[in-house]
Amino acid sequence: MSMAYRLYKLGEYLRGWAGYFGISQYSRPVPVIDDWIRRRLRMCYWKQWRYVRTKVRHLLALGTYKRQALLTAISSKSDWRLSKILATHSGMTNGGLKQQGLISFRDLWIKAQGYV
Repeated sequence: MSMAYRLYKLGEYLRGWAGYFGISQYSRPVPVIDDWIRRRLRMCYWKQWRYVRTKVRHLLALGTYKRQALLTAISSKSDWRLSKILATHSGMTNGGLKQQGLISFRDLWIKAQGYV
């Protein structure tokens, strides 16, 4: 499954979810959900790259330092754990994910509340 399609389907799902649950005034889980979605996408990218050379090449292209990219790519930690490491965060920034088409759940919730 391509990432463009995954982001498109995720956007559909988030818009529907925000439309249905957006009437709730309880805002505490909204930033947590937003952070979890971005972390999950970073993990999906990490799994999609598969090989060490590919991971290093992509991290370097995204602007991560060479040493960090190498150490992260050869790490034996799980994909979920590596999605929270500095190398993946510095490479796959929130702005970069937004440029690729990720919709912020926080922004959708604020819009549903009528604050905008």
